[in-house]
Amino acid sequence: MNLRPVLGIILAGAGLAAAQEPAPNVAQTPATPREYVVTTGAKVPLTLINSISTKNSAEGDRVYLETSFPVLVNGRIVIPVGSYVAGTVTQIKKPGRVKGKGEIYIRFDNLTLPNGVTRDFHARIGGMDAASSGQLDRAEGVVRSDGNKGGDMRTVGEAAGAGASVGAIAGSAAGRPGLGVGVGAGAGAVAGLIGILATRGPDAVLNKGATVEMVLDRNITFSDAELDFGNYQAPRAGQAVPAGEQGQQNNGTTIPRRRFPF
Repeated sequence: MNLRPVLGIILAGAGLAAAQEPAPNVAQTPATPREYVVTTGAKVPLTLINSISTKNSAEGDRVYLETSFPVLVNGRIVIPVGSYVAGTVTQIKKPGRVKGKGEIYIRFDNLTLPNGVTRDFHARIGGMDAASSGQLDRAEGVVRSDGNKGGDMRTVGEAAGAGASVGAIAGSAAGRPGLGVGVGAGAGAVAGLIGILATRGPDAVLNKGATVEMVLDRNITFSDAELDFGNYQAPRAGQAVPAGEQGQQNNGTTIPRRRFPF
């Protein structure tokens, strides 16, 4: 008996069954979402929305700012211009009458991107522009008022001069002009010194619109989904931009060309 036809039929059936059998499912590992990290120590330029001073501010007052230049990680904007930062005045020290400068301590608390994504932290001031009054202690993150020694000496000198003039007139009337000048100058100097003791020194002030620099105290991580800003357009700088220095487009966000003193 010839078994070849039968064997062929059996093999053909087996092949058909194998072809009809569904292929086993192969598990696919989902792609890991990409992350963007703004590292500890990163500096973020900010513009003050409200003013702060040792004269009018108090401990616990809120400070409101917005970013004035974009922060990029691996070529992508993660903190666009116009993002909001909120802070707190943690301590106020008013200037003394005889000595001691005014001091403002500020802590930055959180950042809110234009799409509502928020991150919390405790950051400090790391720089401020030259237009601001006062001096910055970078180590402590405190703004101190300028001293007024020159103004104090001028006040005493002016009072002494005015006293000398009055004394000269009075001394001439009494027949002793020289004595009158000395007594008048001394009295004027004392009056000027009393005036100094009765008034405080200059206040530390950070005006609305001043530019400061925030230094992050920790890493801030964002995912791809958190960096979707849609059709958001960053606000433009108030100053004119020279020809050839127009802001570039990156991920739908305008990058303004701005210069800072730090």
